[in-house]
This record gives sequence, structure tokens and C-alpha cells, in this order.
Amino acid sequence: QVHVVESGGGLVQPGGSLRLSCTASGNIFSISFMGWYRQAPGMQREWVAHSTDGAAIAYADSVKGRFTISRDNAKNTAYLQMNSLKPEDTAVYYCNTGVRTIGGQIYNYWGQGTQVTVSS
Repeated sequence: QVHVVESGGGLVQPGGSLRLSCTASGNIFSISFMGWYRQAPGMQREWVAHSTDGAAIAYADSVKGRFTISRDNAKNTAYLQMNSLKPEDTAVYYCNTGVRTIGGQIYNYWGQGTQVTVSS
């Protein structure tokens, strides 16, 4: 069993910053990838950024230059540093991680989400 927990959401004014954290725990041999998605009210969940164990990093165009994803592999933790936040960044942010078993299989897990609200 693997648990994925996000934290760090909250209310911030436009132009402000927040840092989200995502930690995976449980029966983990290694982490294949960690990524962030978000879902605004009435909208589909959209991909924001991801980081693979091969150190490949990618961002959605809407956040490029403002958001930075990083990982602490020793802690099975990923971070999303969000700067220059805009009202349109308001959403529930979800962590998605691929956990590799000792047999080499990769299973996908989601966290419960953390709310980010950008408003004056």
C-alpha cells in the first residue's frame, strides 16, 4: 500500500508565491516519476509539471517560467514552487506518482489534493 499526501495549499494574493509538497510513503522500492495536476471548478484535470527519475522535467505552457518542480529522492518527496501566481491558477492541485516495485512494475498513485486560491 502506498499513500500520497500533498500539503502547502492556501489563499494567496495575485503575484504571490506558494510551495506545495507531495510525499509518498509505504511499500516503495523506488519512485519512477512525480508530477502535479490541477483541477479548477467545472474544468477537467490538467497536467502542470512532472519530474522523472531520469531527471527529465517538463511544464505546461501556462506555468512555464513561474512554477518550478523539484524532488528530494531520499524523502520520496516532490515540491512545486509557484511564483507570480494568477487568479487563473486557482484550483485543487493533485500529486501523481509512479511507484516502482522490486519486480520492476510501476503503479500510479494520486494524492487527495490541496486547494490553492489566488485572490485579492
